[in-house]
Amino acid sequence: MAGRGKKKDNGRKPKRKGGGSWRQRHGLLLDVAKWGLVATVWSFFLGLCFVGWLAYDLPDVSRLNEIEHKPSVTLLAADGSILASYGDLYGKTVTLQELPGYLPQAVIATEDRRFYSHFGLDLRGLARAVYVNLRSGGWVQGGSTITQQLAKNVFLTPARTLRRKGQEVLLALWLEHNFTKDQLLELYLNRVYFGAGTYGVDAASHRYFGKPASEVTRYEAALLAGLLKAPSRYSPFNDRDLAEARAKLVLGNMVAADYMTKDEADAVAAEGFGHNTPARSGPLGQYFADWVLDQLPGFVGYSDRDLVVTTTLDPVLQRQAEAKLTEIFMKEGPPQDASEAALVSMTPEGAVKAMVGGLDYGNSQFNRATQAQRQPGSAFKPFLFLTAFENGFDPDSHFTDAPISIGNWKPDNYNDRYYGDVTLREAFARSLNSVAAQLIQRVGPKRVAQTAERLGINSKLMATPSLALGTSEVNLLEMTGAYAVFANRGEGVWPYAIAEVRDREGTLLYAREGSGPGRIVAPRYVLEMQDIMSSVIEWGTGKAAQIGRPEAGKTGTTQDYRDAWFIGYTAELVTGVWVGNDDGHPMKKVAGSGLPVKIWQGFMAAALDKELPRPLPWPGGNEPLVAGVPDGTADTASNDASSGTIVAPDPVTAAKETGNDSFANFIERLVNQRDNKK
Repeated sequence: MAGRGKKKDNGRKPKRKGGGSWRQRHGLLLDVAKWGLVATVWSFFLGLCFVGWLAYDLPDVSRLNEIEHKPSVTLLAADGSILASYGDLYGKTVTLQELPGYLPQAVIATEDRRFYSHFGLDLRGLARAVYVNLRSGGWVQGGSTITQQLAKNVFLTPARTLRRKGQEVLLALWLEHNFTKDQLLELYLNRVYFGAGTYGVDAASHRYFGKPASEVTRYEAALLAGLLKAPSRYSPFNDRDLAEARAKLVLGNMVAADYMTKDEADAVAAEGFGHNTPARSGPLGQYFADWVLDQLPGFVGYSDRDLVVTTTLDPVLQRQAEAKLTEIFMKEGPPQDASEAALVSMTPEGAVKAMVGGLDYGNSQFNRATQAQRQPGSAFKPFLFLTAFENGFDPDSHFTDAPISIGNWKPDNYNDRYYGDVTLREAFARSLNSVAAQLIQRVGPKRVAQTAERLGINSKLMATPSLALGTSEVNLLEMTGAYAVFANRGEGVWPYAIAEVRDREGTLLYAREGSGPGRIVAPRYVLEMQDIMSSVIEWGTGKAAQIGRPEAGKTGTTQDYRDAWFIGYTAELVTGVWVGNDDGHPMKKVAGSGLPVKIWQGFMAAALDKELPRPLPWPGGNEPLVAGVPDGTADTASNDASSGTIVAPDPVTAAKETGNDSFANFIERLVNQRDNKK
């Protein structure tokens, strides 16, 4: 009984309380450790694979300092402002020491405020960007650092893919490991895109402000920094108000980054652009720019260097030309069934200051000032009358204005009105076609064609009697250049647009020298031409061109009013205007004395508004204004039996008789050159 309460000892050790649970926990920890190790190994392996996938086709990092781009051409107006640019524009490579301190500060404050403290990735900025994007449900904010942006701009594409982003991170880490922060910032500032075709802060500064990056103001620095987020949107050329708002935001960022005080930022914002305001207008002188670009290979060949071309264009005159032509033409052109117009204005020496090749460059790039070949009508008569003066006639020579027939050709006057006995001065001023027809019969069509070629007409001319009325096609540029000879005291004129060409480093590749071929019209005949051409504006067909100063010119109208011209000059400018239709269909009685004269007068009045009136250029020499021809000379000269024209002195002989040997020698050389070419 006493042993009932004892438990039988079977030789086994008693179980410890809780022992099974401890082994289970221990085993679980071992399993976790084992599988954790496996996961770590696999994660490391997969991570290596992912990195390998990202890196296997990474670009060659050795080309970091290479800039690969197509050669660019920058066209500058005469005042140094940028007229047009072609290709990728890279400015001078600048160091941080060359830049004002506030320029890189503006970039850092706006693009990457912790640039000098992170290791290439800004984890705080990245987390903030993720949070903002998740809340907005779209891509609103980016977390890229300046280093990441540099990696993307130099090596990668802008595509927003996981692989591209991963490669960006790898390259950013590599850049941070191999370069100092200052070096990275310099690389970024010299390579990032600032809009308007410019890469790098120096190119952008030249493009927007016309000066190097080392000279920008604080406000300009803020504007440049503001461009980086969206260059086109914040461009002062596209939307000045938006650009100014963005610049003020950058100034606020600089205050937040302790780069300036709020009072300083307010003062800079109030100052704004100062006197160096970026242009807000659209592209200027596009027809002119195309014309220059076409000529450039003839001056420097086909270069693989970036070129900077200084042109002759005057931005003020160009804007006035575009504005006046459009304003006057759009008011009066369409009602008269005219659809196009062109204008060229140059100095008497041939420097083209303004060119309008059509009403709308966006609609048609065909340049009607340089490419269109049209009949000039009576605007061609100066070459006829100059030939006559060089062959014995003068402005006071008398002709009978009456109906005339030359074979089957019966030229008539405007409105069939005839004036009887007239001088050549009156015949020119009133543009009497019957007298012109008689005159070309006297001097010969071939001589008239040679005179026109001597003055710069390069288009093919048909040496027939109808040449007197301008039936051979020419272009506006060469006609205006030929008239410039009279404004240039008889010196030959080659219209030009390129003053000099340099490469991006400033090396001079071409500079214009000289002013033309020298004297090609003797002073005596220049004065006689000024006499009759001034009469056109004083009391002839060009009276509406008067602008209150000495001026000379000639109107021209072709058959059925297909073309209307006026070309005239003052002491300062020679300007030609053409009006017509591209397909050549007739206008509703648009004569040279109408719409072309109005456009010329409107432009010239605006262009010379601030200029004091000056007399027309005096050609010099001791010859009288009017070289009197002995009575009866024009009527008694013997006829050429084969041609029916008067045998007059050769221009070389006439020049020698006036004592102008250098002029005679020059003409003789021209004749020999022409004959050799033939």
